[in-house]
Amino acid sequence: MQTYKAPLRDMRFVLHEMLEADQLSKLPGYEDATADTIDAIMEEGAKFCEDKLLPLNRIGDEEGCTYENGVVRTPSGFKQAYDDFVGAGWQSISSDPKYGGQGLPALLNFVIEEMVCSTNLAFGVYPLLSRGAAALIETHASDTLKDTYLPHLTDGSWSGTMCLTESHCGTDLGLIRKKAVPGDNGAYRISGSKMFITGGEHDLADNIIHLVLAKLPDAPDGVRGISLFLVPKVNVKADGELGPRNGVSCGSIEKKMGIHGSATCVLNFDDAEGYLIGEAHKGLRCMFTMMNGARLGVGMQGLALGETAYQSATAYAKERRSGKSLARGADSGEKADPIIVHPDVRNMLLTARAYNEGTRALAYWTALKLDISTKHPDAEVRRDADELVQLMTPIIKAFLTDRGFEAANLAVQVHGGHGYIAEHGMEQLVRDARIAQLYEGTNGIQALDLVGRKLGMKTGRLLRHFFHPATAFVEAHQEDEALKDLVLPLAKALGKLQQATLVIAQKGLGDPEEAAAVATDYLKMFGLVAIGYMWLLMAEKAAKKANGNADGDARYYANKMKTARFYMYKLLPESASLFLRIMTGKTAMAQFDEDDF
Repeated sequence: MQTYKAPLRDMRFVLHEMLEADQLSKLPGYEDATADTIDAIMEEGAKFCEDKLLPLNRIGDEEGCTYENGVVRTPSGFKQAYDDFVGAGWQSISSDPKYGGQGLPALLNFVIEEMVCSTNLAFGVYPLLSRGAAALIETHASDTLKDTYLPHLTDGSWSGTMCLTESHCGTDLGLIRKKAVPGDNGAYRISGSKMFITGGEHDLADNIIHLVLAKLPDAPDGVRGISLFLVPKVNVKADGELGPRNGVSCGSIEKKMGIHGSATCVLNFDDAEGYLIGEAHKGLRCMFTMMNGARLGVGMQGLALGETAYQSATAYAKERRSGKSLARGADSGEKADPIIVHPDVRNMLLTARAYNEGTRALAYWTALKLDISTKHPDAEVRRDADELVQLMTPIIKAFLTDRGFEAANLAVQVHGGHGYIAEHGMEQLVRDARIAQLYEGTNGIQALDLVGRKLGMKTGRLLRHFFHPATAFVEAHQEDEALKDLVLPLAKALGKLQQATLVIAQKGLGDPEEAAAVATDYLKMFGLVAIGYMWLLMAEKAAKKANGNADGDARYYANKMKTARFYMYKLLPESASLFLRIMTGKTAMAQFDEDDF
């Protein structure tokens, strides 16, 4: 059985002590986002996830979704849980009050999303995509479409999808064949098939709003010819009531490695009625609003499963007895000690813990910047915050999901043979975590986005939003006695990252393949250094309270310092080997011809 209790103490530390998230209540529209309000919502969210969603996680994995004659049914309990979820307002936390939302910060939604996915990832993908669909419609659609669809997406009575992939193309969307032709009353007729559509058909909501990429008859070749259409499962009448079924049907659902409770569908569009969003031939630009939001959400899924894996492995390691402690010797009075006494087990647990706490800080920090980018009254501050979010999006998506998958595998290892069987739920975590490295753009694609787009964007200005504050913090704390042993490792790694950035930029100008060949290593290196920076920010706050009895919580702060030290000494050094790999460029792989494989 999986073990999970929402890590509210650590969440509050990151939100209130490290980030001072109460600053959001000073922004227009976020006045209600006080620390007390945030804490109260978090506590209720934890109860809902632990009591309602966690018990359904194994049921969803074992039952999966079922498909019969075009009808998809979710696992037992999912429908009631979804009704309870939307009924309690969890779907609408950060949605616009104009359409029935609560108007709270995206940061708070990140926190709730983490808890939802820690307890039931397969359930969590349904509301995630609906929020993304709503954000896209709100940003790019006409007022008529907004007024018709956003209230229902906000309250959860309707759900949303993104329909990109076709059987012959995934990442390279310029190859799509799906067609849209002008129809009556300004609508379009959509025909063709899409696959890998998460939540494409299910029994949770009354309607499903598909956001579909297709090409008009006069479309130019490639991505410049893609348009975006809103295609409802059920047509909506002029009075807002549901009308006849649209020409959208589910052809099948996929049999998958994990997230069995999530319906992954093949959708067939047969002369379906759809409505253009944005300008013709410029649909991919609009779709990136949803894709980038989903990428941040998928990063949270990696963190979420990493947390469940850590808690489950820790609980097991404290109970399972095997072998004697090398430190205590044969006189401990027990035939065997709990395996948590063994160095290898502790190393695995601390690896997961250090990554979880570090990536939580990075994700929440990025979410804070996301809120500032939309609400701050100063346009320059909004721009700078948005540019940092753009830079961090591929790192959040790829690094957090890689680390979440690693934590799940470590949890299996801690359990030994018991981790490999279904009883304890560790093998499910591995299976569920694997998809997060693939969907919303594989992690290799995220790396290419980082080196191919973000590094050179606006003559490198995006990078300055990370390098400048990180460098300034390191320089300001080099002589800080409480932090000195943590600052030096990060200072070295940060310097190497800046050097690697310059080398990639220079080589990439002459040969783009040079940058592509080291992109994955560079993203990993950037992620390690970014988490190191987060650990320094956290350590600075914790150091002031670790030696006293501040709020009766001195042990928490002391352990925060210990975990920071573990990260800097045991995990951050990987950045040095990644630097060496980056410096070798493409030569070692480019020496092979295609026929050599």
